[in-house]
Amino acid sequence: MLMLISYDVSTADSDGKRRLRRIAKACQNWGVRVQYSIFECNVNPAQWVKLKAQLESIFNPETDSLRYYNLGDNYTRRVEHLGAKPALDVEEPLLL
Repeated sequence: MLMLISYDVSTADSDGKRRLRRIAKACQNWGVRVQYSIFECNVNPAQWVKLKAQLESIFNPETDSLRYYNLGDNYTRRVEHLGAKPALDVEEPLLL
């Protein structure tokens, strides 16, 4: 299933900057960055539970926000890309 994850992390202090880096790294381990704070992650339900728990253990609910959008398995009809950045196929293997 394709999950769209967006986040907004307060970077007013060094702890916030650290949380921002940790959230971005966690998302990069599971998906593809499509905007600065938006990732597309193609995961199965068990992987989603792990990723969500990891993100929620990092963020501070008093100053940060996380948003999850479940686009499901039939996401190709729901996602349209226009603009300069090339669209990436989230079903292709990620090369690190």
